Amino acid sequence: MKIAYFDCFSGISGDMTLGAFVDAGLDINVLQEQLARLHIHGYALSAEKVKRAGISGTKVHVTISSPHTSASAPHHDHRHHAHLRLSDIRAIIEKSTLHHTVKDDSIKIFQRLAMVEAKVHNSTVEEVHFHEVGAIDSIIDIVGSVIAIRHLGIEKIYFSPVPTGYGYTTCEHGSFPVPPPATAELLKNQLLKSVNIEKELTTPTGAAIITTLGEGLRTNPEMKVIQIGYGAGSNDNPNIPNLLRVFIGETMCQESDEMWIVETNIDNMTGEILGYVMDKLFDAGAADAYFTPIQMKKGRPGTIVSAIVSELHLPSVESVLFNETTTFGVRKYKVLRKILAREMTEFDSSLGKIKVKIGSLTTI
Repeated sequence: MKIAYFDCFSGISGDMTLGAFVDAGLDINVLQEQLARLHIHGYALSAEKVKRAGISGTKVHVTISSPHTSASAPHHDHRHHAHLRLSDIRAIIEKSTLHHTVKDDSIKIFQRLAMVEAKVHNSTVEEVHFHEVGAIDSIIDIVGSVIAIRHLGIEKIYFSPVPTGYGYTTCEHGSFPVPPPATAELLKNQLLKSVNIEKELTTPTGAAIITTLGEGLRTNPEMKVIQIGYGAGSNDNPNIPNLLRVFIGETMCQESDEMWIVETNIDNMTGEILGYVMDKLFDAGAADAYFTPIQMKKGRPGTIVSAIVSELHLPSVESVLFNETTTFGVRKYKVLRKILAREMTEFDSSLGKIKVKIGSLTTI
């Protein structure tokens, strides 16, 4: 399976994402041809090689024409793109001749952006004006990134812990703390990285792309790297190269990801109550749960209660162990997990149709 891993050592934005894909081998002419299917005008797309702190990368430029030279798609006046609603953006994408998967994933990203903007401004998804996010350059960044993912054959996306920077940034509503509220909402339940840079490193557009389509990991997944690309941001930071690095390659097996194992020792609960605890662990999102009999101090028989859980559901599983058992503490540690690709199917037998699960392993 072909995957992409975003190494966000200096944050991520929409133009950095596009630049990383172009640097990794995406033909800019193919990108331009595909974006033309949106039938929006008033912009020019170009790419150039630049250096950031001595490292070469690709900077993608989306140049917006003046309102007097900007053409508009049918039924949409993009000269006023700063006030597009989600319904406007959805209509532009749906009326395009892009592949249906590109349409679906692009709309998912904008839908998520609308939800967090609505929460931040105490509004509704329908009432949200996208402002910067709804501008032509952000539409190009988001739809262009989804086009790149499909064109490069990428089936799954992972990303590293994300640095946000610190300080304040200026937008249409005034000065906001870094990360801005919308970015902070998009990065909930994700791993953040601390860097001493007084600047907005991660934008809402960049955060929306990776958190909608990807999965965060503490370290890179097992993969055979085929392509590497560096997407450049606008500023040249002398301390940390203002670049987004993407590794594109193939997984060593069908799936590889990170999980937590959380466990505790119990010596004063009955089997009936422990059975109830196991049900609650699964309800909380554990991928698996199991008991191990042990001998504890003073010869007392006991049980190790263990749960395998993703980063997302870790707090819920810990809450079950503290609230539903007598434990005073838990142990937890990261493990790497490999899983087979699964497929459910049926076959006819003398007893009727039987459902079976098939697992397959792909190696390279």
